[in-house]
Order: sequence, then C-alpha cells, then structure tokens
Amino acid sequence: MSTSFGAPAIMTQNIGMRRRQFGADRTTTALPSVHPRPSDGKLVRGRLAIILTIVFWVLYVVDTIIRQFFNPQGVNYTFAVQAFSYLAIVTVLIFSALMYLIARQGAFTRFRDHHRVPRAALDHHFGAGHGDLTVLVPSYAEEPSVVRATLWSAALQEYPSMRVVLLLDNPPHPTDPTEISKLAESRGIADEIATAMAVPERRFREAMELFEREINAGSGEVSGDAVRRLAAHYRWAARWLSSQAYSDGALDHVATFFATEVVGGLADEFTLFATALDASAWDELAPTPKRMLELHRRLVWVFTAEMDTFERKAFTSLSHEANKAMNLNAYIGLMGRSFRREDDRTSSVLWEVDDPSQANFSVPDSEYLLTLDADSLLLKDYCLRLIYFLEQSENSRVAVTQTPYSSFRGAPTRIERLAGATTDVQHILHQGMSHFGAAFWVGANAVIRKRALEDIVEIETVGGFEVRRYVQDRTVIEDTESSIDLGVYVQDRTVIEDTESSIDLGAHGWSLINYPERLSYSATPPDFGSLVVQRRRWANGGLLILPKLIRQIKARRNTPHPVTLMELSLRLNYVASIAWASFGLVLLLAYPYNSRLLSPIVLLASLPYFIAMGSDLRYNGYQFRDIFRIYGFNLILLPVNLAGVVKSLQQAITGKRIPFARTPKVANRTASPILFVVVPLVIVAFSGLTLWRNIDAQNWGNAFFAGFNATLAIISIVSNIGIVNTLVDIWLGLTDWLWVDRRRDSPPVQATQSVATPHLDWQTVLYYGNASFTPEGAQAVLEVPKRTAFATVTRHTLDSPSVRITPPSPDHPSWTPSASHHESQDATHTEVSA
Repeated sequence: MSTSFGAPAIMTQNIGMRRRQFGADRTTTALPSVHPRPSDGKLVRGRLAIILTIVFWVLYVVDTIIRQFFNPQGVNYTFAVQAFSYLAIVTVLIFSALMYLIARQGAFTRFRDHHRVPRAALDHHFGAGHGDLTVLVPSYAEEPSVVRATLWSAALQEYPSMRVVLLLDNPPHPTDPTEISKLAESRGIADEIATAMAVPERRFREAMELFEREINAGSGEVSGDAVRRLAAHYRWAARWLSSQAYSDGALDHVATFFATEVVGGLADEFTLFATALDASAWDELAPTPKRMLELHRRLVWVFTAEMDTFERKAFTSLSHEANKAMNLNAYIGLMGRSFRREDDRTSSVLWEVDDPSQANFSVPDSEYLLTLDADSLLLKDYCLRLIYFLEQSENSRVAVTQTPYSSFRGAPTRIERLAGATTDVQHILHQGMSHFGAAFWVGANAVIRKRALEDIVEIETVGGFEVRRYVQDRTVIEDTESSIDLGVYVQDRTVIEDTESSIDLGAHGWSLINYPERLSYSATPPDFGSLVVQRRRWANGGLLILPKLIRQIKARRNTPHPVTLMELSLRLNYVASIAWASFGLVLLLAYPYNSRLLSPIVLLASLPYFIAMGSDLRYNGYQFRDIFRIYGFNLILLPVNLAGVVKSLQQAITGKRIPFARTPKVANRTASPILFVVVPLVIVAFSGLTLWRNIDAQNWGNAFFAGFNATLAIISIVSNIGIVNTLVDIWLGLTDWLWVDRRRDSPPVQATQSVATPHLDWQTVLYYGNASFTPEGAQAVLEVPKRTAFATVTRHTLDSPSVRITPPSPDHPSWTPSASHHESQDATHTEVSA
C-alpha cells in the first residue's frame, strides 16, 4: 500500500492482536518526556523514609536479637544459628530496601534540578559543527514489523550526519519458507525506508538551497514569502508523516504508540512550528536569517539518514558467537578499516588492506555510536539532546549516556502491565543511581563515545582472524560488565552484557550518566513464558561480575576519583540483590524460625519501602495497590530468579559460558518450562501447610506471614499465568519428551549401488587446506579417490531401513565453507563404504 505522497506506508500490520484481559492497562497515553518536578514535601518525605528504615533496623537488632542473648534462658546453639541467619536475611533485605529509597531520592533530586535545553540552543550548537553518528540495531529472528518500527524511529532522528545499520543476525540460509520470507522482508527494510525518505529529503534540501541563494543575492533580510514557504514546508512534512502512520488493520498498543508518539509526536511539532511561522509572517516580524537557516536544516536533517544492513554470518572471517554483544563487536571492529572482500558461493572473507585504494569493502568510522535494541523506539530529539550533553566540556569523560527505557502503555495482558510497572519504577532507580555515580549501561539504548570503546577493546586471534571485543559477552548482562571494565567493545562473558561493560568503562576512568528525561521505550514480555526467559537471563551473571567490581574498587583507591561508599553500595545491590533476596526468601518461606525472632519492628522497617514504591507507581500512572500485585508477582518468579543465580554459579565453577536466551516476541503464548509453573504451586501448598501448623500452634506471626504469601501467590498464579495455561504447561512438560521431529527423507537408495566420485569443491580445498583443519564432516571433500557416500541418520541406526545413501554434493552443509559451519546441525552424517 502506498500513500498519496508516493511512498510506502511506514506502518505495517502487527505481529498479532492479543485479547485484552480484565485488569489490563487502560491508558495508552505516554508518560511525559520531562519528569514532573517533585515538591519539597516529596523530597522531605523521602529523607524521612531513609532515616526511619535505618532506625527501625537498629531497634530490631537491639530489641530482638541482642536482648534475647542477654536472656540466658532458652539460648542454645540451635537458637543462636537461627538468630544469626535470620538477622543476616533481614539485614540484606532491608539493605536492598534502603538502596531503593536512596536511589529514588537521588532521582527526584535530579528531576528537580533538571532544566531542558531550549530548541534554539540545540540548533545553534549543531550548526557550528558535529561528530558523525552510527546507529546500530542488532536483531535476531525479530518480526519484520517490529524491526521496521525501530528503524523508522531511528531514521527520523534529527542529526546532521547519521548512518543507521541493521545488524541482521538471522541464519543467512534458512530452509523454512516462513523464515525465508521474513529474512527477505527484513533485508529490504533499510532500502524501503531510504526510498520513502528520498522524496521529502530532496524537497527540503532544494528549499534550503533556494533560501540560501535568496539571502546571498538580496540584502540579507528575510522576506515574508520565505517565512510562509517555510511554514508550508513544515506543514507538508507533518502531513507526510501523518499519512504514513497507519496500518491495514487494528493497531496493537506498541503500533499505536509508534503512530501517535513517535511519528505523530514529530508531526504535531512540525504543525506547531508551521503555525508559529505563519503567525510570524502575519505580524511581519520574520525570524533572523540564521534562525531561518536552522529551521530549514532541521527538515533536511530529520529526513536524511544513510540506511544499511549488515549480516556478520555471511562472513566466515567474523565471529559467529551467538549473542548480541558479538553481533555489535563484529561490526564495530570493522569501522574505520578497509578490506578486500572475497566471495564464494555461500560466504565471504574479509582481508584487511593498508591501502584503501586496494579495498572493495570499507566501513565508515564515526565519533558516536547509538546501540538500539530491535524492539525499542526512540522519541524525537533523542540523538540531538544526548549528543549535545556529551559535547559539553564538563562531560568530556562521559563514555555512555542513555535514557533508561520505559514500557509501552496500554498493555493488553495483566502480566505485561505488571512487568511494565516494574520497568517504569526501575527507570526512576537508574536515574537515581546516576546521581551517585553508580549508573549502569541498561543496554536497550545508549549513545556511546567510540573513543571510550577503543580504550577497553580486547583483541584476540581466532581461526587466523582478528576478533575485537568491545562489548563484553562473558555474562548475559554484557553492557553492565563493560560499564565496569570499559574491554572487547561490548563484553560477552555474561548474558547481561550491559552490566559487565559498565564496569569495564569505570575501570578506565570513564563515567556513565543517565540523561534525566524519558526519551526511549521498549517492549515488555506479554506472557509468563516469555517473561521467564527474560528474568532468568537478568538473574544470570550478576555474581560473575563481583570480582571485577572488587578489582575496580582497588584500582581507583589512590586515584582522584575513588569509589565512594554510596556508589559501592548501590552497585553491589544492583549486581547481587537478586541472589541474596532469592535465597533469603526461600529460607523465610521454608524454615520455621523461632517465634521469638519475629517482631513487628521488621514490618515497620520495611514499611517506608512499600509506601515509597506505591508512591512511585502512582507517579508513573499505576495504582498504589499494585504493590501487592508486584509482591505476588515476585513470589511466583522466585524459582526463575533462583535458576538464573544457579546458572551464574555453574558458569563460575565450570568456566563454560551460558548461552544467550532471546526473549520471545510472538503473537501466541510462549509455553513455560514445567519447573517454573509447578514451583509456584508448591509455594502455595507449603505456605498453606505452614499456615495450618502455626494456627494450630498459636504462632500468629508465622501464620500471618504464611497466609499472606499463600493468598498473594494464588492471586498472582490465577491472574498472571492462568489456571488453564498452568495445566497446559504441566501437560506439555510431562509429555514433550515423547515427541520427536518428523524428518522428510527422500526415497532410500540401495547401499550396494555404485556411487559416483564426488565433485571436488576446489574453493573449500584452497580455503581450508589440509583435511585436519576443515570443519567437521568436510574430510570427504578432500579424499576424492575414495568411493564414499554419506548416510544421513535420523534417530536410527545404520541397520535401520530409514538410512539413505546419497552422493555428496556441493549443496551438502558439511563440506562447504559457509556461515552454517558456525551453527549446530540437526542431522548426523556418518561416512560408510559405497
């Protein structure tokens, strides 16, 4: 479908409309970009909450613990162990609550002191000069409609010189027809956007050149006709955007947000500018020539972006490690370098050359990078405001700035609404951590100074080719790891690459600052199954980063900027709180602690935390009583968090990296592993049993705690997982192992028939050399004199009648130097005599 302006429509049909549940989010209005300024009373109440939390904890220690030990009756070894373990659990939980209160206090202080940079100041700054920007959008198996919206939100960013590159990480040679179609559509999105934007770009560039000629040829005064023409251009741009922002069908909440806030927000501002220019012409008070030129430039910059697509798996010389960090590293490592590209039938190799004139493949360098997840959207002015912030003299050592993402409003499911509520509260906490110099790279979006990444790069040689790591991938929170280290451009030792990268950066004297506005949004899981994947990934990796954090503390001890106690506390809580909170809650739920250790003072110590969270939920447009829903929500996520922590310990012991698990984004429901739907039921059953036993023993404190947990867990299971879905997932977990994939085999060939000598793949021979250095299974290609064949075995033995003997061919995946060598093969290939 095309618009009246002759360009394809921006919006396409959605992934799929979900049925709206009772209790889902009713509002679709986005939160304000500039945070409301908190009152003095709000700040005073925040300080009071911090003081009360500390005071009540001290009172508990003195009144309950110490007093019990001064009473010799009933104090034995068992009681002493219980007392110290209970005190440790209460202390770490209250410590996390205290860090929450401190972080939110820092956030509200920042919101109070923040003054938005005027539009004219931005235009003036970038009119004098700018650094190039490259936007990188890593994508793996995303729906094309999701990727399209993300690329459009990036392409419509106003910036003088910008490249937008889709880092497509799908398998380059799929066999499934649906995947082939999706890959082809994804590959064409960049060209589709470039074609659509060419019309307005040409119009506005010609208009700017006309204005410059008029000013240079005339007296230097701006005419009324020039002002009215510019107003007409702004109005035309608004109509062009509005005509693009529609779909062939009903819009889901994410598509609605894109149409109304991303595209519609920019169109509304253009309309406002057109009205202002018309009013200026009516009053016969034209803007200055300089301001008119800036307004012309804005239209040109909004509709000018170089679009490109890059697939690292098409190159055998690039790393194919399966995580987002290495997808980013592969491209960043090519920037500013020249190569000679050699192609064969299925893949390519890049050889670096010193003389650019000898190169046929090069990647432009840039001063700034913007990493953007393929399911995230940027609001207008994101690039302009964040890079303006980086280019201020006082921020010369800021490596990364970002706006921690918020959730899309109007979620159709209850669990997506709750996940969005926790995301929006986390936005406040990240802003507060920045106030104390403890910010972490969140990962969904960030503007990065490339020079800082060069400080942390780790270079290694793998298979004869150089691999540069900027974003660490040792954990599943790669960007947080690099924030501490600043090494591989984005660390990939964990699956939380943003956290590891944050630590890397700090170790090299760089800082990270969250820009105190709300300019980015990202998707939250719509069902329990996809939420399990995301939260399990988040829980994995934090503990692995602790040694690096300790090394950073030691390294900065004698520097002008040592790690402060507040920064250390906030960082420690961020990377380790999931671990200690999960194990602590398990002990509180499972172990019958002595009733003498229970005290209402513990409830008083936690009360400021719950009241503050309820206030923050209302601040973000939710309800105060959602704190109870979030409590039950966290109870049923307890086994998920524990599984992630155990995976961290497994990686620490074995040294084997945990695979990166992508959060599913599908129209239908994602099934949950049986463990994560059964354990919440066990929590309910055990809490009910504990309630009955404590009522019988008249232990009212434990009885209340058990009954409270059982009630909220039941409500959370019913509303967030569903009774039917729970039964279905349990059935699937019990029976799934019985099913095997059915393979389509061609008719069997008699094993005794003569097999022709395979055709020699000379490209494979010349590339891999000796057979011992070829990929697994490629040996038959080099042993041409042997009369051999391949038997494709599908869950059968060689004596099974389903074994088929086929002559090797150049299409066989086991003996072509293609990108598929780096991916696992489903079939097993066995060499037999012909």
